[in-house]
Amino acid sequence: MAITKEKFKNFWKKFWFFVWKDDSLKGWLISILFIFIVIKFIFLPLLSFTTGTSLPLAIVESCSMYHDGNILGSFDSWWERNGENYDGSEINKEAFESYIFKKGFNKGDVLFITGIDPEDIEVGDVIIFRAPELGKDVIHRVVLISQNNGQYSFSTMGDNNGVIQGFENNINENQIIGKARVKLVPYVGWLKLIGADLWNSLLGRGNFWYVRDGFCEEN
Repeated sequence: MAITKEKFKNFWKKFWFFVWKDDSLKGWLISILFIFIVIKFIFLPLLSFTTGTSLPLAIVESCSMYHDGNILGSFDSWWERNGENYDGSEINKEAFESYIFKKGFNKGDVLFITGIDPEDIEVGDVIIFRAPELGKDVIHRVVLISQNNGQYSFSTMGDNNGVIQGFENNINENQIIGKARVKLVPYVGWLKLIGADLWNSLLGRGNFWYVRDGFCEEN
């Protein structure tokens, strides 16, 4: 038993040195691998468990929720241009001003997501849901809620889109992943978006357009 403990202590000392103190290439590679393992297999699973969703951190991949100027823009000016998009719903200017992300968010922003029961979702909430037609998840604002035989369905719309698209016209409960609560950091997600798109481009799976697309433009 003493030998086993001694070997373990020696291993731990070497490991600690490689991860935190070794400035060699080998040390850097071990540090990166260690951080990846901790984030992938410990931090994210724990975060998913505590938040009640499979996707506690979400990167915004499109400009569909962009407002001109973002948080520095004028909400009044944005509403003047876009308010008519909500005719026929219960959303008016006063209601929208009370909503979360009333000035939208940008492509590349990282959002914090928590799980939510369908009956707790309200008009104006920003939810993330699975869109099988697109083969990806979408983060849009809820504009309509209906209930049939005890089952909820939702319609969403991107603040910068102005129309309810087919894939978001009748979102069922099983598609809901969670509700966006706060923007953690702006634009940091661009690192992943650019990396993923460059990789796909190198593999011949698509064009390298994330950088070329640049930042969002109003409508």
